[in-house]
Amino acid sequence: MLFFQTYRGMFKVIKNKEQWNTILKMVDTYDMYHTYEYHQITKNEGEEPILISYSEKDKLIAIPLLLRNIPDSDYMDCTSVYGYAGPISKNIDESFNPTSFTSKFNKVLIDNNIVSIFSRLNPFIPNQEFCLNGLGEITPLSTVVNIDISQSEEEQVKEYHKRFRTQINKARRVCNLKYAETKEEVLQYIALYYENMKRVCAKKEYFFNEEYFFKLINATDFNTRILLALDKNSDKIIAGAMFIEKNKIIQYHLSGADANFLKHYAIKLLIDEMRRIATNENYKFFNLGGGIGNKKDSLFDFKAGFSKDYKQFTVWRYTVNDKAYGELALKNQEKKACTVFHKDCTLFFPCYRCNL
Repeated sequence: MLFFQTYRGMFKVIKNKEQWNTILKMVDTYDMYHTYEYHQITKNEGEEPILISYSEKDKLIAIPLLLRNIPDSDYMDCTSVYGYAGPISKNIDESFNPTSFTSKFNKVLIDNNIVSIFSRLNPFIPNQEFCLNGLGEITPLSTVVNIDISQSEEEQVKEYHKRFRTQINKARRVCNLKYAETKEEVLQYIALYYENMKRVCAKKEYFFNEEYFFKLINATDFNTRILLALDKNSDKIIAGAMFIEKNKIIQYHLSGADANFLKHYAIKLLIDEMRRIATNENYKFFNLGGGIGNKKDSLFDFKAGFSKDYKQFTVWRYTVNDKAYGELALKNQEKKACTVFHKDCTLFFPCYRCNL
């Protein structure tokens, strides 16, 4: 059973929505990945969402995490939700002295037998590195593609690959656009997404169940829109894309297209249309994300066809208890009957959860 002590004063370990939302209202900014609902929707079995908050005078740091028991041990560790999370804060910048925060934060972790923390960070949330100064390592993994919607319409489209502009113009001639409004339209979109995942031989974890989609749509902590493209001749739904919005940040989430209509270039049209909407609604960032597994693959190249405004994607790795970490890693190696134990292996973090 997961357990975490309750703290008073400077530190709070929050598990309920009301208190979680109170903290979110206090910080300078946050994304949909920091919300209580997103954590509840995306958590896996055996994971408990927690928000660890620290306040000192006029400063505040809050770190959303997923707490997990480590099998066959008395220890726990933490990871982040799928997406872009990391700390959020108020009045934190390069002048922040982290000494008090780091010492007290470490005490909270040690008191609760936390061995390690892994978190994906958010390229659009400022000052995350100052919050984590002195706590483990922040490592750059790759880049994500952002469409700079602070630019004029002309400047934005100028960033498109020339071929994309031609294809999108064609798509507008052969497609109609609408939001998914009925359950049937959402189910058709989900079917297209599944079809797309099968076509690219996606891993099992990308086949989210139907409930996942409807929970995102019905969430109140953020706004979810599904744009659909319909073939003008048949009025058939041929593509769909989900976009999730919070605090002037739009995330391109999941999409799919009918294999029989790929030459309609409907996904490109849907992204272009949301770019127009985001510009008109004065959003700041439109994150298309990166490649699969943080690689510069064909998916990344597709997204890069819209913009060269690349943002650095980084992760935070923190080993809290070196002794326990080493023991657990060695135990995992022995379980897999490995003959060589690589203490400093960087292929997977935490090492003791590696299945390679």
